[in-house]
Amino acid sequence: MKIGIANDHRGLLLKEKIVDYLHNNNYSCVDFGTNSSESVDYVDYAVKLCNEIISGNINKGILICGTGIGMSIAANKIKGIRCARVCTKEEASLASEHNMANVIAVGENTTDIENIVEAFLTTKHSNDERHIRRVNKIMNLE
Repeated sequence: MKIGIANDHRGLLLKEKIVDYLHNNNYSCVDFGTNSSESVDYVDYAVKLCNEIISGNINKGILICGTGIGMSIAANKIKGIRCARVCTKEEASLASEHNMANVIAVGENTTDIENIVEAFLTTKHSNDERHIRRVNKIMNLE
């Protein structure tokens, strides 16, 4: 599975921690930046990552900014993206299982990040008819 990761200037340290986790757990990782603490617009990095998911070049994505909120809002403007802003392992797992999220967004102060990433990447999408119906309704809003 190929995982994309992108951040703004406030997500550098957390990104490094996530990239180490991904490499240590044999995931292929594509870094879409930024790699600087100079102020940048998070929207630009969310779009880069999400376009690569839509094009099929990566399977899932992780976005990081100060709170995760801005990244999640920007990502969800891209047709075909289902991004969940998550704070816990349970939210990451349910985002994948019930909402079939293909991207998560986290804030720079997120704790337990390894368990959150693991839950997101390893939880299978549900085959439950009600979850599929709901996600299809979401996708039809586009």
